[in-house]
Amino acid sequence: MKLTCTCLAGLLAAAAADSLSLEQNLLQQLEELKAEVVAQREVIEQLKVPRHLQSETTETIDEKIAKLQKADLGLGGALDSAWLCLCGALVMFMHAGFAMLETGCCRAKNASNVLMKNLVNVCCGTLGWWSLGWAFAYGAQNDNGFIGTDGFFGSNFYTQDKTTGVITPVECTSDGCQSTMLSWFFQWAFCTAGATIVSGAVAERVKSPTYAAFAFFMTSFIYPVIVAWTWGGGWLSKIFDVGYMDFAGSGVVHLTGGVSGLAGTVILGPRKGRFTNPEEFECHNLPLVVLGTFALWFGWYGFNPGSTLTMKSGSDGALAAQVAMNTTLAAATGGITVFMLRYFIMKKYDVGALCNGILAGLVSITAGCGNMESGSAFATGLIGAFVYQAASMLLQKLHIDDPVDASPVHGFCGAWGVIAAGLFDWGRGIDHYHGWSGFGCMENDDGGCKTGIGGPAIGAQFIMVLMIILWAGSLSSIGFFVLKMTGLLRISEEVEEAGMDSHHHSPPKAYALGSESLSPSKTNGNNGNNGFGISPTPV
Repeated sequence: MKLTCTCLAGLLAAAAADSLSLEQNLLQQLEELKAEVVAQREVIEQLKVPRHLQSETTETIDEKIAKLQKADLGLGGALDSAWLCLCGALVMFMHAGFAMLETGCCRAKNASNVLMKNLVNVCCGTLGWWSLGWAFAYGAQNDNGFIGTDGFFGSNFYTQDKTTGVITPVECTSDGCQSTMLSWFFQWAFCTAGATIVSGAVAERVKSPTYAAFAFFMTSFIYPVIVAWTWGGGWLSKIFDVGYMDFAGSGVVHLTGGVSGLAGTVILGPRKGRFTNPEEFECHNLPLVVLGTFALWFGWYGFNPGSTLTMKSGSDGALAAQVAMNTTLAAATGGITVFMLRYFIMKKYDVGALCNGILAGLVSITAGCGNMESGSAFATGLIGAFVYQAASMLLQKLHIDDPVDASPVHGFCGAWGVIAAGLFDWGRGIDHYHGWSGFGCMENDDGGCKTGIGGPAIGAQFIMVLMIILWAGSLSSIGFFVLKMTGLLRISEEVEEAGMDSHHHSPPKAYALGSESLSPSKTNGNNGNNGFGISPTPV
C-alpha cells in the first residue's frame, strides 16, 4: 500500500512537471507570436513609409522643376541684359565717331559748333525719346497699327505694389525676362543715332537752337512713328501676310535720317561759295575723319549683332556671329570698291572716299545682315558702293551741298539695304523666305515652310522704302521750310563767312592752326573738282 501511494505521488509529480513545462512552452510560443506580430507590423509600417515618401518626392521634384525653370528664365534675362547693355553702349559710342567724322569734314572755323551740335543732339534726343518717343514707338497701339499710346515719360515701366510700395521690375515668363528699361536704353541708342545723321547734312550753316529743336522733333515723333510701323509691330510688320525685313535699321534708322538730312540741306541751300570755290571746303582734318570712321565701324558691332535682342542660347550666339561676319564683309567690300572707283576717276588715292565707302557698306548690310549668307553680304556691300558713288555724284551735279555725304551714305544706301534684304534672303529660290526667322524658314501653323512668299516679301521691302521717304521726307521738309520762312533756320552771311566758332563760342577756336597752313589744293594746283562732279574728300 505504501508502495502504491509512492508510485501515485510520483506520477502526480511527473504530471505536474509536464503540465508546467507545457504551460511554459505555450507562454513562449505566445511571446514568439506576439514578437512576430510586432515584426509584421513594423514591416507593414516600413512598407507604408516609402509609399508616403514617394508621394512627397514627386511633389518636391515638380517644385524643383518649376524653380529651375524660373532660375533659367532669370539667367536668360541676365544674359540678355548684359548683352543689350553692352551693345547699346557700343551704339552710343558711335556718336563719338559721328562727331569726329563731321568735324574733320567741315572747316576748322566751325569745329566747336559741330562738336557742340553732336552733343546737343544726344541730350535733346534723349529727352525727346523719354518724354514721347518711346511711347509712340513701342506703346500699346490698340489695334491702330500706326502709333503707340502709352509709356509717356517712362510711365508703367514696372509694377509697384500700392500697399507696400515694393517694385517688381520685371515679370519672367516663357516669352522672356527683359525689363522695359532695358529695351528703352537699347532703342534709345538707335533713335539718337538716326537724328545725328541729319546733323552732318546741315552742318556749317544751320542755327544751333533750331537744330536742337529739330533733334527733339525727330526723336519724339518722326522716327518713333516709323518704329511703330515696323519694330513696334505696326501695319508694315503684317503687310502681305509676310511683313517687312529690316534686321538692324537700314530703313528704320539710316533711310529715315538720310531722307530728313536731304530735306534739310535742300531747303537750307548750299554753303556760300561751295560750288564756286570748292577748294575752300575740303576736309580740314583727315585724321579725325579716319578716327571717326573706325569708331563708327567699331560701334556697328553693337548696332547689328546687338539686334538679335537676345543672347540666351547657342543659336542666338550663332546668329550674332553670322551678323558680325556679314557686317565685316560688307564694310570691307564697300570701302575698297569706292576707293578703287575714285582712283579710276581721279588717278589719286582718296582717303575720305575710302571712309565713306566703308560706311556705305555698313549701311547697306544693316537690314539684311541676319537673313543672308556671306556671299550675299559681299554683293550687298559691292552694289552699295556703286549706289553711294552714283548718289554722291548726283548731288554734286544738282548742286546739293551735303558736307559729309550723309544722304548718299545713309539715305541712298539705306534704301538699297532694305531692298537687298528681300532680294538676297536665305530662302530657297523665290518660293521660300527666311526673313526674321534667321537660319530657318518662315513657317506655317503646322511647322512647314511657307511657300510662294518671296515675291510679296520683296514687294513689302519696296513699300517700306516708299513710306519712310514719304513720312520722314514730308515732315522734315515741312519743318525746315517753316523755320526758313520765319528766319530761324540759317545763320547770317557774316557769321557764315567768319565762322560760327568766333561768333558764338568760347573759346573762339576749337584748336589753333598755323596761319600759313595751306590746303592740298593750294600747294598742288588742284581746284577741288576733278571734272566728274566729285571732290577728292568726302564733302
